[in-house]
Amino acid sequence: MVSKLFHAVRPAVAVFGQKDFQQLAIVRRMTADLDFGIEIVGVPTVREPDGLALSSRNGLLTPDNRAAAVCVPRALDAAAASVAAGHKSAAWIVGAAEAVIEAEPVTKLEYCELRDPDTLELMDELDRPGLLAVAVWFGPVRLIDNVVLHPLPR
Repeated sequence: MVSKLFHAVRPAVAVFGQKDFQQLAIVRRMTADLDFGIEIVGVPTVREPDGLALSSRNGLLTPDNRAAAVCVPRALDAAAASVAAGHKSAAWIVGAAEAVIEAEPVTKLEYCELRDPDTLELMDELDRPGLLAVAVWFGPVRLIDNVVLHPLPR
């Protein structure tokens, strides 16, 4: 009887990594829309010492592509630096990240977008928290990463 009461009072919790933030947002929305009674908790992306998001795909990279892949976290850092400098235009913020990725000759950028972290709709301006999400190909290996950016207070 105590077990049933405990579960009725305390909702179930599921933990998802923020590395695939789009998946996390969809799972959160689905569990809320379908009233599953599950709390979805996002946990920060685990990173390698050089900043690359930890992924089994990293092991598929050639040594040259692995060295080049650090452009991904550097691109996220460049976007964050542009926000810290006061930029709010999505084009400016995305451009800062894309410039870092495109400077690495072995990359093929699939997307670099500023999106609303809840709805995943594209944002034109960082007037509220925004998700900068990237997907980059290194030969046959596709890596994804993201960062939530916060506009400077007014």
